[in-house]
Amino acid sequence: MVSAIRNYNEQTFTADLMAGIIVGIVALPLAIAFGIASGVSPEKGIITAIVAGLAVSLFGGSKVQIGGPTGAFIVIVAGIINQYGMEGLTIATLMAGVFLIGFGLLHLGTIIKYIPYPIIVGFTSGIAVTIFTTQVKDLLGMQIEGTVPSDFIERWGVYFQNLTNIDPWSAVIGIASVALIGCWPLLTKISNLNSKFSILKKIPGSLVAIIVMTVAALLLKEYAHVMSIETIGDRFSIKSQMPRMVMPALSWEQIKSLVAPAMTIAVLGAIESLLSATVADGVIGDHHNSNTELVGQGIANILSPVFGGIPATGAIARTMTNINNGGRTPIAGIIHAVMLLLIFLFLMPLAQYIPMACLAGVLVVVSYGMSGWRSFRALMRNPKSDITVLVLTFLLTIIFDLTIAIEVGLICACLLFMRRMSETTDVKAVYDEIDLNEDADMQAGNLEHLTIPKGVELYEINGPYFFGAGSRFEDLMARYGGHPKVRIIRMRKVPFIDSTGLHNLENMCRMSQREGITIVLSGVNEKVETVLKRNGFTELLGEENICNHIDLALQRANVLIG
Repeated sequence: MVSAIRNYNEQTFTADLMAGIIVGIVALPLAIAFGIASGVSPEKGIITAIVAGLAVSLFGGSKVQIGGPTGAFIVIVAGIINQYGMEGLTIATLMAGVFLIGFGLLHLGTIIKYIPYPIIVGFTSGIAVTIFTTQVKDLLGMQIEGTVPSDFIERWGVYFQNLTNIDPWSAVIGIASVALIGCWPLLTKISNLNSKFSILKKIPGSLVAIIVMTVAALLLKEYAHVMSIETIGDRFSIKSQMPRMVMPALSWEQIKSLVAPAMTIAVLGAIESLLSATVADGVIGDHHNSNTELVGQGIANILSPVFGGIPATGAIARTMTNINNGGRTPIAGIIHAVMLLLIFLFLMPLAQYIPMACLAGVLVVVSYGMSGWRSFRALMRNPKSDITVLVLTFLLTIIFDLTIAIEVGLICACLLFMRRMSETTDVKAVYDEIDLNEDADMQAGNLEHLTIPKGVELYEINGPYFFGAGSRFEDLMARYGGHPKVRIIRMRKVPFIDSTGLHNLENMCRMSQREGITIVLSGVNEKVETVLKRNGFTELLGEENICNHIDLALQRANVLIG
């Protein structure tokens, strides 16, 4: 943060102040909605935005990152609470914070960026569908007896069974909220034509929907005696007091059982925060420190549960709101946290009048924005391997959970990548003459030796010689190999060789020697030659049979066949 506020001046502060106030207003309805959707009370969502937002701005590696609860964590948090309770969520979030700090200290910030794009789109779209699914009941005011199943398919089954139990007034509030939020950008564009109403573009549609629908619900209750519209106050007891530090009681058994959920929180938090910071870099022309950002996110996720909050990460929508309104330093993020704290202390009791259907409408719009359906559709035109990873991650996120989806998606992506890499390695037999146009490792003046003499077989390996392609050479020799006196293996296009490649090459050399065939290696680059010598190939083949150029290898072959 210190480096970000060098040369700070009054003009920059004014821009940060306005941006921080606006982002605080934007974050308010989202924090309440994310908290309730995650299965906790609304004030816990705001506490998370306050504490985590302050920590991310103070300790993070991006100048404009805004931290807080996000839609991506809704499914994870709700699942942890259902299985381990609120105390389990607190411990898992603390552990996730420690993991994130570890990621940063081990300089893993750049490595996490290499998670395949189809996996990111797949689980993000899956989370969006899951969030939408969890909000259908409140959006339509369904009167459902008992607990709604957490399983995706069973939940939709219950919805279809209770279509006759929809409350029409709640449904109107919910659908009208979605329509108002969706149309708000168009309304602000029209209002911008008149300078008197240009301030409207600064107000988020979600806040407008909450105000309008809350007033509408109050009027319906007061004058039309419509009492079926459920509000936050009907479901939760609102408390607005200064957050207090409370440390959970830790036990080794709990820590062991919560490693997987904590790692899921840490990995998802790392991915989302780094993606948000990268997007912000492209807008403001800056470069964030990814490792410092992870440390900042880790501190935020340690402090948030201690004060009664839930997991947090960098929020792309709020970060972009900050940038678009002039925020350029962490001071804007600090002001956003202070703004939320003031609202929490003095205006929080008013939240009890907000209709649950309206909050559900806010989250439906959030889920649509998260869905990334355009990216999903574009990826469906990619190679089959990418489509497989995308669809598999998407379905696993919906049907099972995010942990399984990321694990299986990464495994499939790695396997498909190894298969694709192995396909890039080509092993071929060369007959009669060598194509001079492809020879970058020829020595001038020795062109008379380029014809392959009788009694010599020449094979060429093009690409990395690793476990994915190690058996190809043996298969080729089994099909086409004869009983020559010398077998030349040309390795000029082998950038590296791994343990499996070394093992296969050693087996082939020993089998050839038992048949009385001498192996000559050609075009071995310095890196590969070092690996070969370290693994005893100099003693196995003889140093004179490891050549740098094909003409030297052919000269050596002529000597061997006399």
